[in-house]
Amino acid sequence: MGAAPILEMKSITKTFPGVKALTDVNLSVMPAEIHAVVGENGAGKSTLMKVLSGVYPSGSYDGTIQFEGSERHFSSIADSENTGIIIIHQELALVPLLSIAENIFLGHETASHGIINWFEAFARTKDLLKKVGLAEHPNTLITNIGTGKQQLVEIAKALNKKVKLLILDEPTSSLNETDSNALLELLKGFKAQGISSILITHKLNEVLKVADRITVLRDGKTVDTLDTHTAKVSEDRIIKAMVGRELTDRFPQRHAKLGEPIFDVKNWSVFHPLHAERQMIKSVSMTVRAGEVVGIAGLMGAGRTEFAMSVFGRAYGQKISGEVLIHGKPADVSTIPKAMAAGLAYVTEDRKTYGLVLIDHIKHNVTLANLEGVSSRMVIDEPRELGVANKYRKDLAIRCSGVFQATVNLSGGNQQKVVLSKWLFAGPDILILDEPTRGIDVGAKYEIYGIINQLAEAGKAVIVISSEMPELLGISDRIYVMNEGRFVAEMPAKQASQEKIMRAIMKSWDK
Repeated sequence: MGAAPILEMKSITKTFPGVKALTDVNLSVMPAEIHAVVGENGAGKSTLMKVLSGVYPSGSYDGTIQFEGSERHFSSIADSENTGIIIIHQELALVPLLSIAENIFLGHETASHGIINWFEAFARTKDLLKKVGLAEHPNTLITNIGTGKQQLVEIAKALNKKVKLLILDEPTSSLNETDSNALLELLKGFKAQGISSILITHKLNEVLKVADRITVLRDGKTVDTLDTHTAKVSEDRIIKAMVGRELTDRFPQRHAKLGEPIFDVKNWSVFHPLHAERQMIKSVSMTVRAGEVVGIAGLMGAGRTEFAMSVFGRAYGQKISGEVLIHGKPADVSTIPKAMAAGLAYVTEDRKTYGLVLIDHIKHNVTLANLEGVSSRMVIDEPRELGVANKYRKDLAIRCSGVFQATVNLSGGNQQKVVLSKWLFAGPDILILDEPTRGIDVGAKYEIYGIINQLAEAGKAVIVISSEMPELLGISDRIYVMNEGRFVAEMPAKQASQEKIMRAIMKSWDK
């Protein structure tokens, strides 16, 4: 590493009306360094990166930014990009119905006299894709490639802008383990080429795999910078700095009291919504008892979300066949209102797009799935709605200025609690939670696990879909393993392990 940092952010303070988001935050990044920035939701990580990238322009914050030895005053993202600072957000900024080449050169077209030189664009796209390990044709539409490959296209786009400092915000939150590892290896490759990276992630195991140094933020302040080469840094050490206390148990204690079967699915089959010949779910059967937390494990593309959505009011797929029993009786789940009336709730993996009305406040989001519960003669009873929202704010410990706060301004963990509140108020017997802790910090995860335990203790049947195997092993009573649209194994969580789950997946491929 060189002696002089490529980036120095000094005494950064950012205030919003009534809230101090950052207080005297310092961050330095060395040339050819992978620098992780970690902290709980609401710690100030995203705000700091928005200051750095010009989203919050110079003059809207206090403190200084030095890049490559010169003080910088970015007034927009274009300003920071022109100096070689490129940020890739958690929500990818790609246009689905444009090709890979069109996305890479969008806004930076290879044009002469107003005419795009497609030959040059395709040739350069091929070179860029090769650098990130993609073999796709430049003409391929973004909508036809998976999330992992889309992430790599975003990185290829950054390379095209001659990146010197690459900022990745939760880059692996929606990737499976294979794609995540490939992305981390790519960062190591960039480091070898002299490119610096800032990695923002809640996955501490990934931080320890690749980071040279780790800066920890808590409550908008820098609390620690750890050097992984000179000190022994463990996940527990990072967590203690993040939350200000020891977190000895990652998962709350469970004392399962199982009742009668509440939810039975028999021979459930689903075909792709657009390609009628492609079977996505293949004769799946499962049972969940009252008070039981059942996990569904599997790699990305295994069919877990497709199964959940198809059961919840046929929100996914066509030519759906099979039977759903609730409390031992056939249930009509053919539409979302009928599924809800039967006692089903589905907490989507994409809370920002499908789970919440982000521009609306907490009060309206909480009651959205059960307006009948706060209305009289088709008219909303405002005091009753306010009472319900405040009850769930208190019961689920939603950290906010009040129930009239816009949901978009909450941290990820608190947004997830609002989604859970919405479905809890609907009064379901069966809750399907799809990636309930994605993009959420360690402390907030523990709180979500506690809510899951409370639901089970109240006699609900809870199904959890998660890409994090330690999570499934820590919170489930029983685990189904899914691969290629089938359940390929079922095991009590106490007898399960990551190795057993992966072995079940591998064996199913051999058949």
